[in-house]
Amino acid sequence: MKTRMKQIGWGIALCIPLTIQAQYSVSGIVNSSSGEAVQQVRISVEGHYTGTYSDEHGSYSIGQLKDGEYLIKTSAFGYEESATRIKIAGNNLEVNITLLFSSLKIEEMQVAAIRAGEKTPTTYSNLSKEQISNSNYGQDLPYLLNTTPSTVVSSDAGSGVGYTGVRIRGVDPTRTNVTINGIPINDSESHSTYWVNMPDFASSTDNIQVQRGVGTSTNGAAAFGASINVKSDNIEKKAYAMLDNSVGSFHTLKTTIKAGTGLINERFTLDARLSRISSDGFIDRASSNLKSLFLAGAWIGKKSILKANVFLGNEKTYQAWNGIPEWKYKGNADSLLAHYYANSYSTADSLNLFNAKNNTYNYYTYENETDNYQQDHYQLHFSHSLNDKVSLTIATHYTFGRGYYEQYRQEDELVNYGLNPVVLGTDTIKTSDIIRRRWLSNHFYGGIFSLNYSNLKNLKLTFGGGINNYNGAHFGEITWARFASHSEIGDTYYNTDAQKLELSAYSKANYQLKKMNYFLDLQVRHIDYSFVGIDESNGQLIELQQDVKYTFFNPKAGLMIDFNERNNAYMSFSIANREPVRGDFVESSANNLPKPEQLQNLEVGYRYKSQKFLANFNYYWMNYKDQLILTGQINDVGGYTRTNVSKSYRSGIELELAYQFLKKLSVSANLNMSQNKIASFVEFVDNYDNYDANGKMIQDRVAHQNTDIAFSPNLIAGAGINYSPINNLDFNLYSKYVAAQYLDNTSSENRKLNGYFTTDFKVNYTIKNVVFSELILGVLVNNVFNEKYVNNGYTFGYISGGMRIIENYYFPQAGRNFMVRLALKF
Repeated sequence: MKTRMKQIGWGIALCIPLTIQAQYSVSGIVNSSSGEAVQQVRISVEGHYTGTYSDEHGSYSIGQLKDGEYLIKTSAFGYEESATRIKIAGNNLEVNITLLFSSLKIEEMQVAAIRAGEKTPTTYSNLSKEQISNSNYGQDLPYLLNTTPSTVVSSDAGSGVGYTGVRIRGVDPTRTNVTINGIPINDSESHSTYWVNMPDFASSTDNIQVQRGVGTSTNGAAAFGASINVKSDNIEKKAYAMLDNSVGSFHTLKTTIKAGTGLINERFTLDARLSRISSDGFIDRASSNLKSLFLAGAWIGKKSILKANVFLGNEKTYQAWNGIPEWKYKGNADSLLAHYYANSYSTADSLNLFNAKNNTYNYYTYENETDNYQQDHYQLHFSHSLNDKVSLTIATHYTFGRGYYEQYRQEDELVNYGLNPVVLGTDTIKTSDIIRRRWLSNHFYGGIFSLNYSNLKNLKLTFGGGINNYNGAHFGEITWARFASHSEIGDTYYNTDAQKLELSAYSKANYQLKKMNYFLDLQVRHIDYSFVGIDESNGQLIELQQDVKYTFFNPKAGLMIDFNERNNAYMSFSIANREPVRGDFVESSANNLPKPEQLQNLEVGYRYKSQKFLANFNYYWMNYKDQLILTGQINDVGGYTRTNVSKSYRSGIELELAYQFLKKLSVSANLNMSQNKIASFVEFVDNYDNYDANGKMIQDRVAHQNTDIAFSPNLIAGAGINYSPINNLDFNLYSKYVAAQYLDNTSSENRKLNGYFTTDFKVNYTIKNVVFSELILGVLVNNVFNEKYVNNGYTFGYISGGMRIIENYYFPQAGRNFMVRLALKF
């Protein structure tokens, strides 16, 4: 541990400069092609962290530049980006810049309303198209976020392909809001985002913003600790074609074909991508076969853009959801034998348990134990610039998802499928081996809008919102049974229909008064959710009928102070409210519904930028009211439901550092140190030695105080080095340390995942204009030092024979593995 912390410490120390001095400045005026001054233009120096904005007169100034050549870049909404090369030689320089209007830049309005900008007093990270492309070797999109602060990513298959997840500040994926082009992506009922349903979407992504904490108001599910906003590819002016292939460990293969027409008659474009990713996975039989299609067509007017996006995803993954028993993973023969006797294993399952490799064992052996799902997304965006001050965006969307997972079940109770016992002579058979499919078919559709106003001086206003509706069918069918009773092929044994309507509206204001920027964000969100039918709860069929309505008010306010072009500070306070998820309702009756959760979030930060050095410091306090957690309690319908706890919180500091040693060498680091606590709660433990007079099991109760929130490490740190010895050749080394995590909320040492330290190495080399317009060669080595580690799992326990039994299950991640990439662009 000490060695690892020293490694992290040295990585951070390298980022701290000894002296930072500059001597001259470049200044000037930014005008439009019609001669009018343009304000709020971002002016930056390539390869440096310094930058500024033009004022209301179009004036700008960047100081403390040494002698040498520089590339000055500009970026402004509605205008073409420009790059001007300058040379400073012993004196200050005046450079006036002329910007050309571009209707293509209007496309940025798709996400502008819900994103944070440099003047927004909240905590966020941006990933550019170049950063995404350099890391895109075929792993799911969450793995591209691994280098952002406070982030832990995990994979069921252990290799980053298939079912993957991301936790930010310890917040689970169901509490993280996800949008693509401003359209909600989270499942309406579970609030989860299934990235496996959008294979290789990174290949059609222009940029990503991750907001930590409540952030700014967004569309869809509540941002209850983090939000991820993805922007798909921008319109390309020139025709292109690209073939992108990656191959590597676990027989992983990614093939991507992209092509675009460029601008046709300065009015139309069409872009397409076709991808296939396959992998055997690190875990036994945890294979993935993923396919996707992306289409985008656009019409470009003088002040308007109409753009349609279609992206389809199809996945077939072999299930690795069960994880590996702790003692199998650790290779403890005696404890594994005790686990074997405490659980029901068939002869075939026993052979698999004892003969499989310890760290790649998969409980499932049935050949078609697979998850199969198709998800189709349709988006239509209209963006219009009414004038220099007012712009409007409107978007409609429709998502159709359908699929099932198939399971082979041994000796299941027939009554749990609504089937009568089978009588054979004098024998009454109440159990049977069964193959079942659990289906989900849903439709999600609606619209969003935003109206944006800027007085071109010091005031920006945004009014937006949306209407979204969800209809979902959950049903299960029996495809085969050894003893079929009175069932027929394809009979459904449960069927539930759900409907959810969401209405939301928000208003945002930014007001700049000299060096002070004031921010106010008010949102109202209304939920109407109902479902009816028969569903499975804790292995039993139950009748369901519930209808709930919620109306939430989510205010946010903040302040940013610009001390000078290098230093600023910010503070914001936000409140978010969130409805329970589907499982909370299914596992409870109308008489004991869980309460909604509330999050109060304080963010305080300081940012510093100079020519070669960047530092961001942030303190956060996330105070939960009625947070829902698992306690083991069985409720009045026999389900292990989540329970509201009155007080819990997350509090921590985040630090980001970057230093440009030389033009070709830079280092970066990030750090999260936190406390994540539940004030008090009662754990309920099944006691199979204790029953009441009616034969009902009585649970033991264990009181806990000041415990850690599950899956919330108190330290996450990363450090990276980037070296470019020649143009278009980049070497990147990134190391990450994640401290121990608990599998539940009891802070029990026997229910804990150990900390781990990993290092990834990446090389990208681009050859331009030799046969192809670009030829990209890349090598990615994950987990260079072959660390054996686990960063996800689950636990349960009970009392039997007077003993407390603990069952921990782990999801191990792959050891050293690699990918090789070859991309050809025409």
